[in-house]
This record gives sequence, C-alpha cells and structure tokens, in this order.
Amino acid sequence: MNIALLLEMAADGAGDRVALGSRSGGTSYAELLRRARNTAGWLASHDGQRAALLDGNSPAVPLLLFGAALAGRAFAPVSYRLAEPQLRTLLSRLAPGVLITGANAAVPEPLPADLTAWPRAELLAAADRETGLPASHGGPDDVAVLLFTSGTSGEPKAAVLRHRQLVSYVIGSVEFLAADPGEAALVSVPPYHIAGISAILSSVYAGRRIVQLESFDAERWVRVVNDEQITHAMVVPTMLGRIVDYLIDSGDHVPSLRHLSYGGGRMPAPAIEKALDLLPRVNFVNAYGLTETSSTIAVLDSADHRRFAASDDPGERQRLGSVGHPLPTVQLEIRGLDGAPVAPGVPGEVVVRGEQVAGEYLGDSRRDADGWFATHDAGYLDDAGYLFLTGRLDDVIVRGGENLSPGEIEDVLLTHPAVRDVAVIGLPDAEWGEQVVAVVVLADGAPATGASADGAAADFAAADSAAADSAAADEPTLQQWVRDRLRSSRTPSRVEFVPALPYNETGKLLRRKLRDQFCGGG
Repeated sequence: MNIALLLEMAADGAGDRVALGSRSGGTSYAELLRRARNTAGWLASHDGQRAALLDGNSPAVPLLLFGAALAGRAFAPVSYRLAEPQLRTLLSRLAPGVLITGANAAVPEPLPADLTAWPRAELLAAADRETGLPASHGGPDDVAVLLFTSGTSGEPKAAVLRHRQLVSYVIGSVEFLAADPGEAALVSVPPYHIAGISAILSSVYAGRRIVQLESFDAERWVRVVNDEQITHAMVVPTMLGRIVDYLIDSGDHVPSLRHLSYGGGRMPAPAIEKALDLLPRVNFVNAYGLTETSSTIAVLDSADHRRFAASDDPGERQRLGSVGHPLPTVQLEIRGLDGAPVAPGVPGEVVVRGEQVAGEYLGDSRRDADGWFATHDAGYLDDAGYLFLTGRLDDVIVRGGENLSPGEIEDVLLTHPAVRDVAVIGLPDAEWGEQVVAVVVLADGAPATGASADGAAADFAAADSAAADSAAADEPTLQQWVRDRLRSSRTPSRVEFVPALPYNETGKLLRRKLRDQFCGGG
C-alpha cells in the first residue's frame, strides 16, 4: 500500500469533511486529494527522486507528503533552524530533486547543482493547476519519507521509512473514519519530526480536521486550541511544560481539548501530575516511539494515567513514569549485553520488531536477520509488562564498573522543591572512570551557591526570604538529597547551576553539549 491510499480512502468515505484548516473555509478531503494529485503532476515534471521541504508547518506539508507518494518520490522535510554548514551538508544528501522553501527558511548557497529550490508559493499555486496525475506512483516497498534523526549524540542520519511501514502503523493503531465530524487535531510538532508526519497520516485516516501551528509558542498554542475548538493534540514534554505554566500564569482554559498525547523525551512525574491536576477533563497518553519505528510502539493510556496518579500504592504510582505497554502490533524485548532477553525488572536494551519497524538508514539497514531492531534505548519491563525507559545507552554512566542510569538520579533531584530542571551526565574521572555530575536549573526564587555555567558563583536572589529558606539548594544539600534516597555511588560528585538546559526544537536534551561545556571543569 501507498500512504496516498489513506487520503484516497478518506476522500471517498468523507469527501465533504474539512480536512485541513479552519472550520469555515478549510480544505475538504476531496479537495485535498485533488490538490495532492496536482502536486504529484508538478513533481513529476521535475527531475530527481526526492521532494525536500525547508519550512515549518503549512499546507505545503500534506501536499508534499501525499503528492510525493503519488509521484513516486520520497518526501524529505528538513529543519530550517539548522546552522548553514550542517544544512548544506544534509541538503547535498537529498539531491537530486526539488526543494520547497518557506518564508522563514534561509537557503544556503550554493545549493547542489541537481537540487532545485522553489518557494512555497510556487508549490501552492501548482496544487491549484490541473497538471494531471502521473501514470505510476510509489509501491509499498518504495521510500515514502526520509527523516534526519536529531543528532543528539552524533551526526544526523537519514532514516528511511517505506510506504508499507507507515501504512502498517496507521492501520494498526487508528480506526478508519473513527473521528466525529467536529473533532480537530492541532499539529504543532515540526514536519521533520516523526510525530508531525504520523499526526497527519493518522488524522487523515481517522477523518479528523487538521489545524497547523507553523511554530510553537505556548500562548499561541492555547489561542489556536480555543479559536479552532481543538479536541486532539500532540506535544513533546518541553512543550507541555510551557503550556501548563502559561495556563497557570494566565488563568486561561482549554475547554474543547479532550485528548493530549506527549512523547519524544522523558516526562518527569511531577510535571505530568501537575498537568493532570490542571486539566482533569483531558485524556493524557504517553506515546513512546522512534523515527526508525514509524512512530509509536508503546502507550501509557489515559485510564492508566488517572489510576496511577490517584494511587496510594508506591509501586502503582511509579508506573506513571513508564511509557505503558507495547502496541499489540509489535514485539518488544529487553536484552542484556549477551543479546539474550532478561527477566522483568532487569535493565537492558529495548529491541523491537514488527511490520511498522523500519530500522533503516540510507544505505544501512540495522535490523538483524530475524527483523529485530535495537533501539539503543535503555530500559526495563516490570512484572506487569509496563515499559520504563532509563535513557540512551550512550548516556549510561559507568562508575567503577557499575552502570548508573542518569534518569534515576534526575527523577530524585526533581523531587527537591528548588529544582526546576536537571540533567545528569558522566564526565571522565581518573579514579572511577566516570564521575556523576548534575547540571541543575533552579526553580524561580530558589537561591543556591555553586559553580555556574561560566565557572562564576551563581546568585539566585529570592524576594521572599521564608520561601527562599524552604527551597534553598546548594551543592551539599542536593548531594545529600540524592544520598538519602539512592545508593551513595549515585550521589553526584559535582553539581553545576545553569539558567537553562540545552534542548533541540523537538524537546531532546542535548547531553553532549553539557559534556563539552563541563568536561575539564571542577
């Protein structure tokens, strides 16, 4: 199957429904299919095998996604926020083909000779011209989408997603035309993130109206939710935190919102508990997936969120920090260093297989002979089958031969009232191999004494001295906080204080930047 079949089915079954844009004056499913076919004809009139996009969310995204599928081209959205040298390198890997550019995109010069740039306006105009559908289009094993990984621990790799893998994910997790006519999904995750792609495909197959936010801003997100009566949305953890903070500060409400999924990074338990309290009528879903798995492979559903948050049982309440159960359409195991599955509660590497699992980069398949893909994520399954993630394997700190999970230490530090955000990293140590270093962002008004990012003393003055005393934190205090709750080997040998942690635009913590920043300090 070709992913364009999802749009063709929706247009056939609910052609008059609004597919894209405002409730009044938006594009219907029948019209979206017609414009995607015209886009396919336009792409077919140009040389090359790829349709690249350098833009935020706009109508160009679904037009290129489905138009490229109909034209037998690979859709390749790229982040316009990249620095010019990296952007030029990535674009050179996408030639030959066409490049559609948005208003905010700075196109590097010179472009590869066989990559032709066109402004977004040209594509939108072509979609309104009856160019004719090409005679042939992509088959199930052809490349549908190329997505560059975030590159948080190295150079970005071009993940290959084929039509059959994306279709398998959508059909396995979404019911055809299951959305009520009044439902609307807000897409605020950028198109070069797998969540942005899967949100469009899933919404189309469900028959749900799609509203796009070109770039994320918490205030603008809330305004669009209310103006467009949004019922469904997906965000990354950093987005959810900003939305919750904005709602608390502004006193605004989002009465139409019914379903909010989040994923793409670790969600601290205090943050989701705050969101659950603030939005009691919203169904929260934690979706864990990777670009290489065509999106979600495990889900903590809304019933589990409410049950675990209200539980007095510490074991059950801990499951609020899990990513739930694997989807029934995938197989998932935790494997040890010897490659064999481990028992419940034993940490190891998450490996997965299934029809939706791609596990492939340009010129390099990472699936083994039996179809298993090693995610490079560390985690464990508890005795009830809930999946807990503890970080990337590269993030594991090896101290004196003992493997330490940064996530475990971060979760403890986040329970301190003075800590707003934290990242735990391993840095070289002559005696132990690696030392544990906590990089802390303090809550507003919390004072601390310690090394700041530039090595100077950090001075956080609080307006209210009583509040400052109750929430004070310095290096010895936070070290003791961890020591009292975990084994001494997990206690940070250093605590650094910074104004903010480095995240990329899709919410991934850039630990390597912190390692580079603090390596050699102390």
